[in-house]
Amino acid sequence: MAKKALITGITGQDGSYLAELLLEKDYEVHGIIRRSSTFNTGRLEEIYQDPHVDNARLKLHYGDLSDASGLARLISQIEPSEVYNLAAQSHVRVSFDSPEYTTDITATGAVRILEAIRKVGLQPRFYQASSSEMFGKVQETPQKETTPFYPRSPYGCAKVYAFYITQNYREGYDMHASNGILFNHESPRRGETFVTRKITRAVARIRANLQDKLYLGNLDAQRDWGYAKEYVEAMWRMLQQDKPDDYVIATGETHSVREFLDATFRHVNLDWEKHVEIDPRYFRPTEVDLLIGDASKAREQLGWEPRIKFEELAQLMVDADIRRLENQQAGRVESRT
Repeated sequence: MAKKALITGITGQDGSYLAELLLEKDYEVHGIIRRSSTFNTGRLEEIYQDPHVDNARLKLHYGDLSDASGLARLISQIEPSEVYNLAAQSHVRVSFDSPEYTTDITATGAVRILEAIRKVGLQPRFYQASSSEMFGKVQETPQKETTPFYPRSPYGCAKVYAFYITQNYREGYDMHASNGILFNHESPRRGETFVTRKITRAVARIRANLQDKLYLGNLDAQRDWGYAKEYVEAMWRMLQQDKPDDYVIATGETHSVREFLDATFRHVNLDWEKHVEIDPRYFRPTEVDLLIGDASKAREQLGWEPRIKFEELAQLMVDADIRRLENQQAGRVESRT
């Protein structure tokens, strides 16, 4: 009998890649999506269009991390063997503008789903999506599982709460609950408001003479950037372990936004300094200057390590945005004829 997995945040970057991975492993995959007047399942289209995937094993359910009774009802109906909590208000800059909403979904939402699992009486293995933003004003470099947290945003604070409540349920109720402390991970499916995707989308449009300027904030911020498609495999590996634990998932390299600009614009023979302008609106009230993770524990215990390096990641994201733009333009031409 196929394993069942429940994914919150399935329509996001990580959720869509995780759904693909689990379907390839013959899981029955259930995803929670929020009710909306517009479709928000674009990242799942590749799954529905893949002839090699049994799409009948992907089932979507309306729900929300703000609805505790709804979560309990879904868990009771589905009876998953694994639950992956990837849903969140995940934009750091937006969390300063909407701190209460960020806390309700990103922090309290984790409690609601853990409590729903406990009350229903099932024993699925649970994964909590933790974040390198919890380290914030870093207390040591590189950051590892034992590094103290010092969050610098409402988002980071909410993630710290979700991290500790997951540990609390693990220890208090003997739940197989693990935290994956994922450092920045990007892909062509990254949201367009995140800096990496904002850059690669602009590169494609500037190359096509559809825009000239790109407005950004702090170019000196340094991040440990990996490939999201590889990082979801680490999530799955955590839940295959006999004992639950917490793991840093990272590349061990750090690069600045400036370096990302250089790699992406150079890929299409453009000079980023001719197109990028600094806009103070994009600076955060409190900045995280440097993040770099030590994933030694994941490498040794999970057998996981990143393969796609920084330069290759930047290039594949640019290439994907160029293809996406060309397909959009071709569609517009066809619609006129």
